[in-house]
Order: sequence, then structure tokens, then C-alpha cells
Amino acid sequence: MSRWFLYIFFYSLAGYGLEKVFARAVRSEHQIRKCFLLLPLCPVYGLSMAAVLALVPADSGLPALILAGGAVCTAVEYLVHLFYDAVFGVRFWDYSLLPGHLGGRICPQFALIWGGLSAAAVRWIQPLLEPAAAAVPPAAVLVLWMVLAADCVLTSALLRQYRNIDLLSLRAASAQARASSQSSTS
Repeated sequence: MSRWFLYIFFYSLAGYGLEKVFARAVRSEHQIRKCFLLLPLCPVYGLSMAAVLALVPADSGLPALILAGGAVCTAVEYLVHLFYDAVFGVRFWDYSLLPGHLGGRICPQFALIWGGLSAAAVRWIQPLLEPAAAAVPPAAVLVLWMVLAADCVLTSALLRQYRNIDLLSLRAASAQARASSQSSTS
């Protein structure tokens, strides 16, 4: 079980890096593209890759890996978007301006990107990640679990209260807390 947690953690971290590069490349208005307050993680990537690893045979041919990986990741992306929208009332991404989108949650263009990314991860990254994850001591995994759990609680509270993804940085959250305390004491 700890290996799966580490896979999710690693791919969420890698996804955060990809999102930062993408946000900068397209000059997104939301340069803070992550889903947790303290940790630089984008869980949709980790959850998507966990689903691909669990559902798509690693020895599939490359075209099958791309198609199946794209389909699985897109399904996870849709479900994660529904969750964020229903529970927190926020949207971390919106594909409404792209042709073929489904409620702004998914679109064919990013399904193709998901397919390529997941196939590359299965073929070239996962074989390197498996022995590295197996070498992580259980105590380190427990610490990561606890830090992630605390982070989830803080982020959930912040999103539920303010419904603003731009507050997901320590600087922005601190400024919001100061502003809230000043307005309550006035």
C-alpha cells in the first residue's frame, strides 16, 4: 500500500511541475496551479496514474497504452473536477473555450495529452520509480501521510470557506487571514 501512496505522491508532484510550466507557457491568469496549500502537488495526476497503473496492462502496445491511458486519465480528470466543484465549489481548470469539451471538465485535446503522458510514464518513468518506492522506509511514508493529511485538512478548510483557488499559497492564505482578522476586529 505504501508503494501506491508513493506513486500517487510522485506523480502528483510531477504533475505540479508540469502545471507550473504549462501555466507559465500559456500565461494563465492562475499561476498558482495546484490543489494543496503547503505541498506542491496536483493530485489529479497522481490519481490518474494510479488508475492507469491499476487498469492498463503495462505490456500493452504503445498505441493501446496511449488510447487506454488517455481514456482512464480523462475519466479520472472528470471525476476529480466533479468532486472539487461539488465539495469545494471551485474549478481548477476550465476547458470551456476548447472544442469538444464536456462541461469544461474534459476535452479531446487534453485526453490526447493525457494519453501521451501516461504512456511515457508507464514505459519510462514507472520502471525507475518502482525500485525507488520500494526503498523508502515505512517511517518516511508515515511522515508523508501525516503531512499530506494535515495539508488536506488545511486546504479543505480554506477552499470551503473562501472558494478561491488563488489563496492556495502560504503568502496568499496569510494575507487573507490577516485581512479577515482585521475586518473582524474593526
